[in-house]
Amino acid sequence: MQAFIEIASGLRFPEGPVAMPDGSVILVEIEAGRITRCWGEGKSETVAVPGGGPNGLAVGPDGMLYLCNNGGFEYVEAQGLLIPHGAAKGWSGGSIQRIDPNSGRIETLYTHAGDVQLRGPNDIVFDDQGGFWFTDHGKTFERSRDVVGVFYAKADGSHIEEAIFPLENPNGIGLSPDGKRLYVAETYTAKLWAFDIEGPGKLAKGESLTGSGGHFLYGAGGYSWFDSLGVDSAGNVCVATIGNGGISVVSPKGELVEFVDTGDPFTTNICWGGHELRTAYITLSGTGRLVSMEWPRPGLALHYLNR
Repeated sequence: MQAFIEIASGLRFPEGPVAMPDGSVILVEIEAGRITRCWGEGKSETVAVPGGGPNGLAVGPDGMLYLCNNGGFEYVEAQGLLIPHGAAKGWSGGSIQRIDPNSGRIETLYTHAGDVQLRGPNDIVFDDQGGFWFTDHGKTFERSRDVVGVFYAKADGSHIEEAIFPLENPNGIGLSPDGKRLYVAETYTAKLWAFDIEGPGKLAKGESLTGSGGHFLYGAGGYSWFDSLGVDSAGNVCVATIGNGGISVVSPKGELVEFVDTGDPFTTNICWGGHELRTAYITLSGTGRLVSMEWPRPGLALHYLNR
């Protein structure tokens, strides 16, 4: 297991970390329904309380936070871990929300794409055109599970479309350094897919036999699931891996470069900040912590945030 610095603890299933220029990290606490800014050394503050299940988070071209709200989970606590367990009893759908990080003002942009209801929006990434891709992880019920996909939307609330369908509970999403490839991780299959981008919201047909149109890149195997992901400056896809607990670093060619053990079976996300983006921030959701470590390679600069 790697040596980490603990930035924050006592968080209620943290996810969606965003390393801000001021040195803070803004993240979501899914179980608590809030967005929190962490400064380190035990100092934190609430940014907003959207309720439901705040999940993936990104900074848009207007400096606002864009949030994937999954609508909420139920939880169980076992062996010292907080674990999501199916859709919340009051769940009625998911949404994409825009949040002012200064005032905490919350605006709902999307709840549907045409006739398709957003079930459980999960992770989000902006392109250089000012639009964003996001996964819909769907919801799990007592005897059924949603069949869902990936969407593309404009930040001004004027357009949303379903870009990929079907996928098996897609979770992590990211773009290659040149912006020509979209990466999507499926949770329960622990498979990583690559899609060729032809234009904003437009993907090439691909070669997948499943109908999703993707190119199979990597499968974890064993007792593991995939959660959210980040892409580093070398183009490696760094996928948070549940079960064995760590970050699976996968090359653009689909080779496992390394596995970074974190010791938390519910390791859920990674982002980069600090000098030259050499500091990785990782959410350890089961134990409610945000930690940092020096990463072997710089992270990839994100549009509208790190550039």
